[in-house]
Amino acid sequence: MATNDRQAREERARLRTYQARQQVHAGKKRRRARDNAIASIALVIVLALAVGAQLFFFNGGPGSPEPVPSATPTPTPDAAEVPSPDLAGGRTWSGALTINDIPLGVELDGAAAPQAVSSTIDLVQAGFYDGLSCHRLTKDSIWVLQCGDPNGDGSGGPGYSYGPIENAPADGVYPAGTIAMARQPQNADSQGSQFFIVYADTTLPADSAGGYTVIGRVTSGLDELQAGVTDAGPADGAPDGAPSVPATITSFTVE
Repeated sequence: MATNDRQAREERARLRTYQARQQVHAGKKRRRARDNAIASIALVIVLALAVGAQLFFFNGGPGSPEPVPSATPTPTPDAAEVPSPDLAGGRTWSGALTINDIPLGVELDGAAAPQAVSSTIDLVQAGFYDGLSCHRLTKDSIWVLQCGDPNGDGSGGPGYSYGPIENAPADGVYPAGTIAMARQPQNADSQGSQFFIVYADTTLPADSAGGYTVIGRVTSGLDELQAGVTDAGPADGAPDGAPSVPATITSFTVE
C-alpha cells in the first residue's frame, strides 16, 4: 500500500510538472504569436508611411519641382473678404513698382482682369506689398521673377484666395514685361497676392485649370531689372529658386 501511495504521489508530481511545462510552452507560443503580429503590423505601418511619403513628395509635397508659378493654398473659412471686382472700375491703372530701388513703370488692365486687378489695387493701397521679397526666380525656358508673398517662401498670401482665371493668353505665350498672378497647379481659385513678372518671352502651358491671369505689363525699367536682379539667376546656379541677388519691393503705387 505504501509503495502504491508513493507511486501515485510521484505520478501526480510528474503530471503537475508536465502541466507546468505545457503552460510555459503555451505562454511562449502566445508571446511569439503576439510579437510576430506586432512586428507585422509595424512593418505594414512603415511600408505605408514610406509609400505615403513618396506619393506626398511626387505629388506636390515640399521639395517637389514646380514647373510653373505657384501661389498660396486655399485659406480657412475665416479668411479676409475678397475685394469687389468693381474696384478696378473697368479702366487702365498706371503705377510704379520699385524693386531694389529699381523703378518699374506698370499698367494694370482693370477691364481685362477686373477681379485680379481689384485685389491688387486694394493690396497696393493698403501698403501690403511694401517691404515684401521677390522670393523666386526661374530661368531656362521659363523666365519669371515671382513676388508678393508675406512669408517669403511661396506659401503665403493676403488671407484670401480667389478666381476665376482672367485674361490668360490662348496660346500660352507671355511676352517679356507681362505681369500675371501666380496660383497653385490645377487650381483656378488659388490666386492671392503673389504675382510674377516675365522678364523674357515665356511659354506657360495651361493645365486643367487654364492659364495665368494677366493683370498688366511693365512699361519701363525692365532692362534695369534684368541687369540688377534677374541676369544673376537663381542662387547656386539652379534653374529655379531664390534670386542670387536678394530682391525686395521698395514700394508699389497705382492711380
